Amino acid sequence: MSKLPGALKNLPLPIIGSPLFIISNPKLVIAQCIAGVVGAMPALNARPASQLDEWLAEITETLAAHDRAHPDRPAAPFAINQIVHKSNQRLESDMEMCMKYRVPIYITSMGAREDIYAAAHSDGGVVLHDVINNKFAHKAIEKGADGLIAVAAGAGGHAGIKSPFALIQEIRQWFDGPVALSGAISTGAAVLAAQAMGADFAYIGSAFIATEEARAADDYKQAIVDSTSDDIIYTNLFSGVHANYLAASIRTAGLDPQNLPESDPSKMDFGAERTRAWKDIWGCGQGIGVVSKVQSTADLVAQLKREYAEARRRLLGCINT
Repeated sequence: MSKLPGALKNLPLPIIGSPLFIISNPKLVIAQCIAGVVGAMPALNARPASQLDEWLAEITETLAAHDRAHPDRPAAPFAINQIVHKSNQRLESDMEMCMKYRVPIYITSMGAREDIYAAAHSDGGVVLHDVINNKFAHKAIEKGADGLIAVAAGAGGHAGIKSPFALIQEIRQWFDGPVALSGAISTGAAVLAAQAMGADFAYIGSAFIATEEARAADDYKQAIVDSTSDDIIYTNLFSGVHANYLAASIRTAGLDPQNLPESDPSKMDFGAERTRAWKDIWGCGQGIGVVSKVQSTADLVAQLKREYAEARRRLLGCINT
C-alpha cells in the first residue's frame, strides 16, 4: 500500500483529471472536484497572468461553498500544473499566486526544481511530478517531489513511449509513495487495471476534453468522439517535445500527418507564442476509441464510477471461481 499524503487520501474515485493545455478552466476543474475526482488545470491557461488570481479565487470559493452545503460529500481537492522549464517566465509569479490560495496539489512538468517543491511544501502542498521513464522518476523524488505521474505510451500531450507495465514495475521497485498512471485510460475498468499494476490513481485527460465544461471547440470535442487510436500522431513538431495529437487537426492546418518534419528540441516553448502558432493543433491520447458522446463532467465521472464498480465485481468473480 502506498504512503499517501492527506490531500490524496479518501478520494471517492481514484482518478486525477490531467491538466489540459488551453482546455482546462475553472468550470471544468470545479465540475471534476464536485463529481469526486481531482480536477486540474495548467497555471499557464490563465491569460493574462493576472487572470490566475481570479480563477483560483473562483475555484477555492466555489468548492468551499459546496463543502459547506454538502458536508456529507465534500469535493475532491484540486491541482495546478506548473511547467518547470526555462521558457516559462511566469513560473515564480504563478507559484506566488498559488501559495496565496494554498493550492493543495501541484503537478510539475518539464523539469524538477528543489526550490519549487520547497515553496509548495512550505504551504502544505503536495507535489506530483510527471515522468516518462525511471531515470526522471528518480531525479524528481531526489529533488523533493512527493509523488509521480507515470506518463506511459498512448497518453495525450507530452507522452512517453514506455509500456505502462514496464514503467510502473520499474518505479515500484524502489518507490512506495503516490503514483498516478497516464496513458489511454478512458474507462472505469482501465482505472482498476492501473491500480492492479501498482498505481494508486489513474490520470485521465482526453475523455474530459469531450465534456460540456471543457474549454474546447465543438469540432475538437466531436473529433474525439469520431476518432480512434489510429487517428493519433506522435510528433515533436509543435513544441519541441514528442506528444500525441489528433490527425484531423494536423490536416486542417495544411500538414500531412504522416510526413511531419522533426522539430529542434532547443526551441521548445510553452509561452504565448506557441499558443498562437498551434492553437488549432489538438492534443489527444490513444484511449479515445471508447468516447462515444459529448456529455457533462458529472455524467462522465458517474459512468467511470459504474464501470469501475462493475470491473471490481468481475475481478472478484474470477478470483472466487
